[in-house]
Amino acid sequence: MIERANSAAKRDAAVQLHPYSSLRKIETDGALVITEGRGIYIRDEHGKEYIEGLAGLWCTSLGFGEERLVQAAADQMRRLPFYHLFAGKTHDVAIDLAERLLALMPVKMSKVFFNNSGSEANDTAIKLVWYYQNAKGRPRKKKIISRMKGYHGVTIATASLTGLPNNHRDFDLPIANIRHADCPHHYRFAKPGESEEDFATRLAESLDAMIQREDPETVAAFIAEPVMGAGGVIVPPRTYFEKIQAVLKKHDVLLIADEVICGFGRTGNMFGTETYGLKPDIITVAKALSSAYLPISATVISEDIYQACLQESDKIGVFAHGYTYSGHPVSAAVALETLKIYEERDILGHVRKVAPRFQEKLRSFASHPMVGEVRGVGLIGGIELVSDKATKVPFPASSGIGMKLSEHALKHGLIVRPLADTIGLCPPLIITEAEIDEMFARLSRSLEDTVAGMR
Repeated sequence: MIERANSAAKRDAAVQLHPYSSLRKIETDGALVITEGRGIYIRDEHGKEYIEGLAGLWCTSLGFGEERLVQAAADQMRRLPFYHLFAGKTHDVAIDLAERLLALMPVKMSKVFFNNSGSEANDTAIKLVWYYQNAKGRPRKKKIISRMKGYHGVTIATASLTGLPNNHRDFDLPIANIRHADCPHHYRFAKPGESEEDFATRLAESLDAMIQREDPETVAAFIAEPVMGAGGVIVPPRTYFEKIQAVLKKHDVLLIADEVICGFGRTGNMFGTETYGLKPDIITVAKALSSAYLPISATVISEDIYQACLQESDKIGVFAHGYTYSGHPVSAAVALETLKIYEERDILGHVRKVAPRFQEKLRSFASHPMVGEVRGVGLIGGIELVSDKATKVPFPASSGIGMKLSEHALKHGLIVRPLADTIGLCPPLIITEAEIDEMFARLSRSLEDTVAGMR
């Protein structure tokens, strides 16, 4: 057990309810107290250094200590520390950021709605889908289809979209009108000998059948991450999105692209939508929009959806949706500066340069007897651990194998994310090839410690 029996950890356990944590473990072991960061590295209160192998929570794209973002926040705080966008008000920073985002979009979009998190961005998308269908005179067309193992947030509505059982259990979720289609994980769910293309065809046919069972007149939208993050870094099988989108078009079902993790360079293109040929009606972004330095997200909509919003606003007298901090000027200023840095430093070019090394090192784990599959694209990857490589049998849930590996990784100065039995890796986009080598060397030592512990 890592020694955390210090005053800060004790104080923390006494006052905070921790997200996505074993609350009992926080009480007994204490939390890891992080105090500073620079580049791809963070330090704890004892001065121990770690490579942040998940960019915080898939988000700190420019790493830690980027002075331009600090300065952008300070300058904006002095000039206009807060203003809202309610009741016909606006400010120059939100306008600039919205213009910049629309110019970056991989498909033509019309308007930007600002939120504070990925959960809120997707929650807004749900409300806009329902608003849109009402404007179109289709009050029954309200069901939204997500996917098993998809992750879209933790609000009541977005946790319902999220296809992970623990996000539903004892929270009385999911809510009505949410459905979950098949998970597109070829390694886990393909039939013996089934190619990726054939698997994709079967999933598209399954989605078609689901929509027909539900009644196409009741199905409003389909939401998908280009690469599924928290569900285990699941890369879509070849031809998957092409075939899925044909089904959606057939039944007049909107497509929401959840770019919260994939957006802004993670997959080797500015958006995962480009990587996998999506043509969404709504795109949601967050995380790397501000390199996570301040909370901000956006729900970006097509002209068709905007016109429906306009119609309903006329009918009701107001577009009655928004957050106090929508388009917060300081968050917007930091996001705007983040986008400038991406362009000026050619972060996308850097990702394309170092991603082959990342993927090569990632895939070197494929031969390990405890590794069932490695998968990834760009600078995101997952390593799935199995108890039997030949049969793909997973470890018992009670073994907590992923968590054990992540604990060994901490000893070796590496932060990774256990996603059940999959180890997620998603380093800051600024990582160098030498740092990639060091990250995977630390992971290798952590894996060997895990194996030794099992023996």
